[in-house]
Amino acid sequence: MGMLASLISALATGETVAALRRARTAAIVYAVAAIAALCGLGFLIGAAYIWAAERYGSLAAAIGFGVGFLAVAGLILIVYQLSAGARARRRARRRSADMKAIGITAALAVLPALLKGKGGLGAILGPAVALAAYAIYRENVKPDADDKDTGEAD
Repeated sequence: MGMLASLISALATGETVAALRRARTAAIVYAVAAIAALCGLGFLIGAAYIWAAERYGSLAAAIGFGVGFLAVAGLILIVYQLSAGARARRRARRRSADMKAIGITAALAVLPALLKGKGGLGAILGPAVALAAYAIYRENVKPDADDKDTGEAD
């Protein structure tokens, strides 16, 4: 039996190492592609600036590009603020689902004791265990980063 467990463990560990290696390789490839895309975007913006500077003058082109980028930044912030309500609702749904899962887990953990007992002690223990599980959960759960409005999206 011990040999079978070590064989399964070795297989699982090998799969885990291979999966981590594939994930690391994919992350490197995506990072290099993102850097190349940002460089390309930078050159396209530079080319557009050169074209606008030749057509309208360098001062007008610089002002236009500055105003354009400020407008894009403003739009991004407005969209983020408008979507804050949806993110809050999503977090509330997630917390509700977590609480349901904890309640079900606590009920299943107490079920064998309830089935064996005469009902008196089991009927009191069930809700007590659920309350204890909820208290432990609330004490150990760290708030989401976006609960503190740090700017990260869900």
